[in-house]
Amino acid sequence: MKNITVSIDEETYRRARIKAAEQDTSVSAMVRKFLVEVAQDESEFERLKRREAELRTKIRGFRAADNVPRDELYRRGE
Repeated sequence: MKNITVSIDEETYRRARIKAAEQDTSVSAMVRKFLVEVAQDESEFERLKRREAELRTKIRGFRAADNVPRDELYRRGE
């Protein structure tokens, strides 16, 4: 397990100690829990990568030859 040092102002630390005491835990345990949760969250890149993979699995039998020909696509008022 790694140790880290965090610098905060006295008032924030005092309030964090009070909150920790109310929850019957320590400030260190609260910070550890917070960092574990942050590290487990999916990043925006990971979310988009996962979403792309999901969408790609839904695409079946796509062929460029199946597209409507350009002249037919732009045929107007005939």
